[in-house]
Amino acid sequence: MANRERPMAAASAAAAAAAIMSVLVATLVVAGAPSGGRNRTATRREVTYDGRALILDGTKRMLFSGDIHYPRSTPEMWPGLIENAKKGGLDVIQTYVFWNVHEPIQGQYNFEGRYDLVKFIREVHAQGLYVSLRVGPFIEAEWKYGGLPFWLRSVPNITFRSDNEPFKVHMQNFVAKIVNMMKDENLYYPHGGPIIISQIENEYKLVEAAFHSRGPPYVRWAAAMAVNLHTGVPWMMCKQDDAPDPIINTCNGLICGETFLGPNSPNKPALWTENWTSRYPLYGHDPRFRSAADIAFAVALFIARKKGSFVNYYMYHGGTNFGRFASSYVTTSYYDGAPLDEYGLVWQSTWSHLRELHAAVKQSEEPLLSGSYSNYSFGEQQEGHVFETESDCVAFLVNFDKQKTSNIQLGEASVQLAPKSISILSGCRTIVFETAKINAQHGLRTAQIVQPLNDVDNWKLFKEPISQEISNTTHIGNRLFEHLSTTKDETDYLWYLSRYDYRSDGHDQIVLNVESQAHVLHAYINNDYVGSVHGSHDGPRNIILKTPITLKEGRNSISLLSVMVGSPDSGAYMEQRTFGVRKVSIQQEHQKSHSLNNELWKHQVGLSGETNKIYTLEGSSHAQWTAIDKSIHLPLIWYKTTFDTPWGNDPVTLNLSSMGKGEVWINGESIGRYWVSFKTPSGQPSQSLYHIPQYFLEPRENTLVLMEEMGGDPLQITVNTMSVTRVYSSVNELSTPSLLSRRKHPAVRLRCQKGKHITNIEFASYGNPVEDCRSSGRSCLGSCHAETTEFVVKDACLGRRKCAIPVRPAKFGGDPCPGIEKSLSVVAICG
Repeated sequence: MANRERPMAAASAAAAAAAIMSVLVATLVVAGAPSGGRNRTATRREVTYDGRALILDGTKRMLFSGDIHYPRSTPEMWPGLIENAKKGGLDVIQTYVFWNVHEPIQGQYNFEGRYDLVKFIREVHAQGLYVSLRVGPFIEAEWKYGGLPFWLRSVPNITFRSDNEPFKVHMQNFVAKIVNMMKDENLYYPHGGPIIISQIENEYKLVEAAFHSRGPPYVRWAAAMAVNLHTGVPWMMCKQDDAPDPIINTCNGLICGETFLGPNSPNKPALWTENWTSRYPLYGHDPRFRSAADIAFAVALFIARKKGSFVNYYMYHGGTNFGRFASSYVTTSYYDGAPLDEYGLVWQSTWSHLRELHAAVKQSEEPLLSGSYSNYSFGEQQEGHVFETESDCVAFLVNFDKQKTSNIQLGEASVQLAPKSISILSGCRTIVFETAKINAQHGLRTAQIVQPLNDVDNWKLFKEPISQEISNTTHIGNRLFEHLSTTKDETDYLWYLSRYDYRSDGHDQIVLNVESQAHVLHAYINNDYVGSVHGSHDGPRNIILKTPITLKEGRNSISLLSVMVGSPDSGAYMEQRTFGVRKVSIQQEHQKSHSLNNELWKHQVGLSGETNKIYTLEGSSHAQWTAIDKSIHLPLIWYKTTFDTPWGNDPVTLNLSSMGKGEVWINGESIGRYWVSFKTPSGQPSQSLYHIPQYFLEPRENTLVLMEEMGGDPLQITVNTMSVTRVYSSVNELSTPSLLSRRKHPAVRLRCQKGKHITNIEFASYGNPVEDCRSSGRSCLGSCHAETTEFVVKDACLGRRKCAIPVRPAKFGGDPCPGIEKSLSVVAICG
């Protein structure tokens, strides 16, 4: 049967492609704004593309983009984030559309506050940038359920992301709603708005084979459905090599210059939709940052090898997974090592180094997008890529060797390439950027304690009751219920409650065995805690608790608390995934294990404190809070205190390193889960600082509530402010001058974050100081040093937010050591 279906499938694909192309011709070119629209213009606004680039109003564009997800920050943060992205050389802001925040209940929509997609896009537009809108609506994104609303699971006969009519109906309804909203607000480029490209689906090729014959038709349907919505801008699919025309297939990954097979048509441009600026963080994993040099190398190689003309950084600002929106085992902090960190602070040197790269590439936009292309081999690990028009030329010279410097001759240009580097030559003669040589400043971010919360009299606690009783509820039966379908993913917690009649022979050793497919399990016998177990992101699916217990003669209560740390965000057949307790048994010594799987089980959804919302002002007033006592280190305790907002504009965090695992609320707003007791291989918490946006804070008496699940010490929690307090830069006199400066000489440039200025110079040396002098001290001095350095640097920098000092002998009263290659190194304090 499969063989007979193939010709029909091929014919269907051809027909679908023809239909899509006809729609494209009709929709990609739209003149002006709709009648009566606020953005009416007499000029023609259109987005098309060819084999080299996206084309805006007839002009090919080299575009740098960055992901900023509106739900992972606050509306008050958006203007500053977008402003710093623009200053970093971006042209485009990219974001997913998060279906499950917009339609949490079927037919009930939310576009308020952090979820105000229109406001976010308008802010991007107001600052003169474009938008890449990844509608999905499946997004993955390390986001709860991959962005799909949980109510989809209840739709009869549904199979997510396949040629399945129930799923396609709901997917099309939501995509159409978003597209129509964008049209109504005139946000597509042809109507005067900033959206120049959209994405349908997301990385579907990774699961397509699992759906067998229902996979490829779904791809064709999704493509046709999207194009038929007449947005007037192109659509793309990432990691979808067979994306049907006119959908553009794009690359996601770390090294798309090496892994991308390229566009599936010579008429489509090479677009990189996710250049990972670090790796997403997981509880139990040490942070994995990516160097500025490595990111820049990857970008330059993609442009050179693949003729890439659109590069998007995922993420440019990661932000915070507020509430319970992080997916399985993903931390609250998201991509903190992006060019703009979790708090919106500029992450140096990544931000500045990429800014210089963007300027160097943009300088040669015409030959890159319209010139002829040639490539050259200079050795086993060295290559060149040249783009040339009649009037201009640019060359990318590549050295893949990670250990050795390489010398390359290109025409009249002789170039020394550092290990694992790419040099960009303007005019094919003059080096304007080197990926491995970072002249940008580095910054040291520190958390300053501003308020210890160690006053025991200011803390109150509420003991979460351990559920024991089995009563007549809707969640009762002679089986173990599946976790997510029972909780509807409205809470992390599900109690499994049963009873066990015990008769002793006086010598029994008793063991409780529980097998679960949740992420954490806590067990209680007769209200007494007997043990816990948890899994990990990369560990086995089953977690097993095997612990000795003590039973009393007669009836005993068994209370098992099943805990999810986020729901899955990807994979085939997500609607069929199961979680929660699967097997329970009690083993008495010398006797056969007694299974409790088919005993009477009651399932209580959530915790009492959650149900009563004791983290809110109103709910808290109804809880029986007591003074802190010896219960302080016990599990399942709610804690409450207040604190005042720190003075100033520095981002505010909580240091929760003394706690275990749980969730934290500020003035009723959840700032996310914490899990500091799950240590990384290096012995540290994956995350100990938790961001409190200024938007969540009142000037005084902010209410802090924590649900501590495992046991911790709240008296050691501190309120901190986060800032970049030390900045460092070292620039060689032979370095390439910045394209972003009018100076013709290389220079050390220092800049404090907004609201701060340079208060002290810890170290300064013009000569041959040690290469990395971020930790200050006279030991950084080399054999050559100009004695005037400190005076020159202080005169240029003290009291200023930013300063620049040219790296040339005349600035320091002459050459302190002729014949020696010199650098200027400076360590400054910002306050």
